[in-house]
Amino acid sequence: MTTSKISSRPFDAVLCDLDNVIRFYDTTELASLERSAGLAEGTTESVAYAPEIDLPLLLGEIAKEQWVQAVVAGLAGQVPETQARELGTALSQAPFWADDVVVAMLREVQAHVPLVLVTNATVELEDDLASLGLADFADHVVSSARVGVAKPDRKIYEIAASQVGVAMHRCLFVDDRLENVEAAVGLGMTGLHYREPADLREPLGVLLDK
Repeated sequence: MTTSKISSRPFDAVLCDLDNVIRFYDTTELASLERSAGLAEGTTESVAYAPEIDLPLLLGEIAKEQWVQAVVAGLAGQVPETQARELGTALSQAPFWADDVVVAMLREVQAHVPLVLVTNATVELEDDLASLGLADFADHVVSSARVGVAKPDRKIYEIAASQVGVAMHRCLFVDDRLENVEAAVGLGMTGLHYREPADLREPLGVLLDK
């Protein structure tokens, strides 16, 4: 009895994070402003990405302008309000780019199995993907701001798997945040904690029968 090519593969779908796997931000200007303000680099992001400030934005409950205002409030006492607003605005408008190596690998895999972007993102995600030339990159996009639930909540993983009709244990999940990977593994998925493109070569190579 012969085994089909697809059934011999360990996964039937790839679920992949966007930020810090495919998309990266240039915070050079923000770092310069922080130095000028006498703040340690990364201070603004530490405030902005605290769950109580970031999660409402990622769930689509507030607009980016409200998020910036929350960052300004979070920086109160560290810098004057004018500087805090300049820092928050610089973060919100930081330019971004896509890693062409990762995009190329995922495009190749997509010819064999479905690709789903599973991302904690804002309502601007669709426009962002278009600006990167990735509007039609994935078979499906599951955005926290659109579905009202964010990683590592199990529901967003269930939504993503259901989009392609693939069982949890047949999904490969890729993310740069360990807690998100652990949540996927807890649901039966194979998890890959991403740090650099080389991390993808072996598992994706298996899908490509390389």
